[in-house]
Amino acid sequence: MTFIYVSGSGTDSTESGRAIWARVKGRTENELLRLPFKSAYMFRPGLIIPANGVKSKTKSYQLMYDVMKSFNPLLKRFGSVITSEQLGRAMVRVGKDGYSHSIIESSDLKKIGK
Repeated sequence: MTFIYVSGSGTDSTESGRAIWARVKGRTENELLRLPFKSAYMFRPGLIIPANGVKSKTKSYQLMYDVMKSFNPLLKRFGSVITSEQLGRAMVRVGKDGYSHSIIESSDLKKIGK
């Protein structure tokens, strides 16, 4: 079985950084990589922009998405920003075909998910 875990940009695989959230995510990734899966991939997207027409049920998230919408073309130029469609395509491709690295950063996810 292939396992894909969506972690996040800034995750600390050393488990020794200052930010507790980054250490916890790093420890989770490390533990998952030790499990006997056929293959396991840790996806580290940054900001995920929802697909057109997708609305969040969390009002504060939806407000943030609405405010950021006008900045989306600019944000997409940065490596850590990915659309939900790109992320989904990357998950399917890596799950089906595999990938050369078990930890995949947002810039690589964008390329895979084109």
